[in-house]
Amino acid sequence: MSFASQPQTNITAGLQYQGLLEILVFSMMSTVPCCVFLFINITMLFTLRSKAVFRETSRFILLFNLLFADTVQMALSQTLYLMAAFRIRLIYPVCGVLAMLADLTNDISPLTLVVMSLERYVAVCFPLRHTTIITMRNTAVAIFVVWAFSSLNILTRVILLLDFPFEDLESLQMKDFCNNVALFLGPMSEHYDNAFTYFLFGSASVVITSTYIAVMIAARSASTDKASAQKARNTLLLHLVQLGLSLSSTVYNPILIALSKFVTRIVLVRIQNVFYVCIFIFPKCLSSLIYGIRDQTIRPVLINHLCCGLKLSVVPAKVQVST
Repeated sequence: MSFASQPQTNITAGLQYQGLLEILVFSMMSTVPCCVFLFINITMLFTLRSKAVFRETSRFILLFNLLFADTVQMALSQTLYLMAAFRIRLIYPVCGVLAMLADLTNDISPLTLVVMSLERYVAVCFPLRHTTIITMRNTAVAIFVVWAFSSLNILTRVILLLDFPFEDLESLQMKDFCNNVALFLGPMSEHYDNAFTYFLFGSASVVITSTYIAVMIAARSASTDKASAQKARNTLLLHLVQLGLSLSSTVYNPILIALSKFVTRIVLVRIQNVFYVCIFIFPKCLSSLIYGIRDQTIRPVLINHLCCGLKLSVVPAKVQVST
């Protein structure tokens, strides 16, 4: 090797090292919050299975379903994010399975929020019939319908993907990183995904808003428990916030594509990390934070589990279930 080529080799190696260090730093910026939120969510899931009162109450069962879907979706999103960060390209079948599972759990969240809103609506507007309408059996049927409807959407997307002529490809190895956009192999897939997203979030917004208005009207009635109505109204308002944060994930890619035309690559990567944590990671932990802090039944048990059973100077609240 000539002496003239050695400086060029050192520069190339330095750039490669700098690029690897940059990837590690930005990956840690998203991985650390994700691990913290996963720990909180998993602890919350364990809490909801730790006592009979949680396992036998409809609103806690629905909360478990929501948290389970959010936790799986968070883990899958972080896995796909790290694969893209380290430039790992998958084959189409593997990417399809991961992306479809992420879409499945992502669809379950707004649908579960709808069912939870309807449960609060019944609890406030029909308190005498709440125990007969919101039963364990009806709750199980509602959860089954949520998963079945979401699975039907995934099945439709798989059918649309099968129309793509994969046999014409030189290899099943993807040329791009695995994500939902990479699986839009034809215009029909993209049109269907947009239509389903508009329908899902539009319908969910209408239902949650309607239940919120109904609870507000019921709160003015003399026969309604004011404290219960106020609590239900705040819960429904939080459901709307959660739905809005879930909807914000649909504009993640368009925003990044638009920004890529105006900012440098390093600035775009920094913005991408901030958006990813705020739009994808944080909303998936919001349910644990909301219910873990607000609900007097869950709070002492959750704190005890988060602290690994250490004795604290906090007097535990009496476990009770209120409608």
